[in-house]
Amino acid sequence: MKFFYHQMLGWNDKQLFIAPRKRSWQLPEVLGQQEVERLLLAATKQRDRCLLMTAYATGLRVSELVRLKINAIDSERMMVRVEQGKGRKDRYTILSQRLLTELRSYWKEHRSPIYLFPNRKGGPISIDYAQRIYNLAKLRAGIQKGHGIHTLRHCFATHLLEAGVDLRTIQTLLGHNSMASTERYLQIRQHKITTTANPLDLLKLPN
Repeated sequence: MKFFYHQMLGWNDKQLFIAPRKRSWQLPEVLGQQEVERLLLAATKQRDRCLLMTAYATGLRVSELVRLKINAIDSERMMVRVEQGKGRKDRYTILSQRLLTELRSYWKEHRSPIYLFPNRKGGPISIDYAQRIYNLAKLRAGIQKGHGIHTLRHCFATHLLEAGVDLRTIQTLLGHNSMASTERYLQIRQHKITTTANPLDLLKLPN
């Protein structure tokens, strides 16, 4: 249609305005904390478990996760430096003491000069390989929810919100440019939803 009006009739953009199609909006699926525990325990290899723990404990995108370097772990400040994340921006996220302990144990057995999770050639593992690690652990744990390792990023944000962390801090940790991207987690946090009175329960119906 645009080709016909622009190329055949010579209309410009001001003469022809076609509103953009509305994008569908789906809320992410989030695992409960016990489900996350089952997922991590289902990863039998130390490297795989550390990869999934890092994804959950830092909220990194999978593209950031696979390229995470050894020197990005700042144990003194208990932070993780994310270099050139989405939008080519650097940022910091939090480092868990439990994760730090696991990573130190893992590094003693799998010393790598550059990348935390290297492939056989010393470069970063692929995103597809990280996805396979997640999907295998998910299968072993018998978990049905969650599509891909990005689910752990959603879990990170939602569980922080449920623990009382403010949205602005979560936005910074996730590296969101827009607060609107972070605010969607308000719709899936468990505490606020499950403690809200259901209107049916407020009716004085006879038993």
